[in-house]
Amino acid sequence: MPRDRRNRLIFHIDVNSAFLSWECVYRLSRDPDALDLRTIASAVGGDAASRHGIVLAKSPLAKKCGVSTGEPLAQALRKCPGLVVVPSRFDFYIQCSRRMMNLLEEYSPDHEKFSIDETFLDMTDTIHLFGDPLETADRIRGRIRDELGFTVNIGIAPNKLLAKMASDFEKPDRCHTLFPEEIPGKMWPLPIRDLFSVGDSARKRLENLGIHTIGQLAAADLSLLAAHLGEKYAALIWRYANGMDDSPVEEREPVGKGCGSRITLSRDVTRPEDARQVLLSLCETVGARLRADQVLAGNLCVELRDWRFEDRSHQAILSEPSDSTSLLYEQSCRLLEECWDGTPLRLMGVRAGKLSSRDFVQMSLFEDPAAAKKKRFEETVDAIRSRYGVDSIKRASFLKKDAPVDHAAGKKKHLGQLEGRTH
Repeated sequence: MPRDRRNRLIFHIDVNSAFLSWECVYRLSRDPDALDLRTIASAVGGDAASRHGIVLAKSPLAKKCGVSTGEPLAQALRKCPGLVVVPSRFDFYIQCSRRMMNLLEEYSPDHEKFSIDETFLDMTDTIHLFGDPLETADRIRGRIRDELGFTVNIGIAPNKLLAKMASDFEKPDRCHTLFPEEIPGKMWPLPIRDLFSVGDSARKRLENLGIHTIGQLAAADLSLLAAHLGEKYAALIWRYANGMDDSPVEEREPVGKGCGSRITLSRDVTRPEDARQVLLSLCETVGARLRADQVLAGNLCVELRDWRFEDRSHQAILSEPSDSTSLLYEQSCRLLEECWDGTPLRLMGVRAGKLSSRDFVQMSLFEDPAAAKKKRFEETVDAIRSRYGVDSIKRASFLKKDAPVDHAAGKKKHLGQLEGRTH
């Protein structure tokens, strides 16, 4: 029998400044007297000396200086000349995320890892074991802080959309509720940019229609919205503005079946050369993950979402199982050419599936000396990035001034934020 969604209870757990918090955990665990980066203007990102890369996470003081996540590091340093920039340690951040998941599983087996630092927890069937929802969430928050060394915000609501909105209220280290009766007072006065799934392009179109708050969007005529935004997307954000969401909390894909990387782009991509560069960044991330897990991919899928939130995907079986970034990139470009009609893209993804152990096909790979050389090169790059950060070595194409994506940005989405997913 399907679960009754009218009386659901969902927690959304969101790590505060995840990469920066986890970097502090790493440093303080090795030297208790180390400077806590959260107390100064600091950021996790690219190379401060070369001013390349983007801001992956920033401290509260850096935020007060106007530094924002995802902006170019050079721009952040102009806003905050004294900004302390440290490289990322993705392997350790993954460990922190897993430890948090292990703790959360003590409260409910029904969870959805939305990204490396965000998780939905369905407490509908287990809350009776723990008591009042707000008190339970507060205990979880306290345990994460005291046992794991970092802080989270927890949103409590009857669906995923409202839980996520609630967790974005006052930060850091807070719990907030957002039940239907609280929507008019807590959510509707917020600017439309704060509504999940409203990007900059949609915000501008809505503001041109005189819609500036979530409440105004909730009260807007749906046919008017559809005429300007497209029927599917207009219906989605109108439902969200009214607090409607019946999507289940569930694992997106069985563990071991595939791994993927997605990125929501800072600007719409319209040129094939830009789209191919995004694919290269995504394939580097997916290839590194396959090699780290000692598995090979048997098929590859390219996922696209255009500015109207229309989704399409195209996949193909690989000629032989592989973990090669070069092969993944070559195949993803072919798939892109076959399925993209040039409509501006706001999201792109690459997913590798039909995984198999590398042990069973390793000998056939090494029969080709060129393939063996390329494989050793890619593994060396993986090792350097794992030790010194993703920005320690990068392709020249990612250094171009107007590049649509920085590899660090792609890595971030692979490991976390709204669209990332790896298994």
